[in-house]
Amino acid sequence: MDIRQVVSLDPLLAAGHLFDDPPRPDAAERFLAAEGHHLLVAYVDDVPAGMVTGVETTHPDKGTEMFLYELGVDDGFRGRGLGRSLVTALAELARERGCYGMWVVTEGDNAAANATYRAAGGVAEEGQTVLAWTFG
Repeated sequence: MDIRQVVSLDPLLAAGHLFDDPPRPDAAERFLAAEGHHLLVAYVDDVPAGMVTGVETTHPDKGTEMFLYELGVDDGFRGRGLGRSLVTALAELARERGCYGMWVVTEGDNAAANATYRAAGGVAEEGQTVLAWTFG
């Protein structure tokens, strides 16, 4: 397995099957061009097998932290530690970039995701509530 940071559109689109929905080229280009937006892809024999996206966010009284936005591993490659390796690689990138921490939101009953995040060093923060707004 080889984990690479993706910085151009073609490799992102080649890994499109790893996202929840097909990538939109306009949104993908904006993501790649934005400072503090990161896409790491895990390749097995040069085949995109998993990906993780992270977004740095800065607050005046806290500093900069990494938001783990999405993790996806191809069904055929699950159970091999790719997800854990991707999360660990994003955490290492966050440290290198001076982030004080990293966080992710996932469903409480998503056992596979929760196990992956815990195996990569994540610790649950009990009592948190997530609220969302949907536009359009």
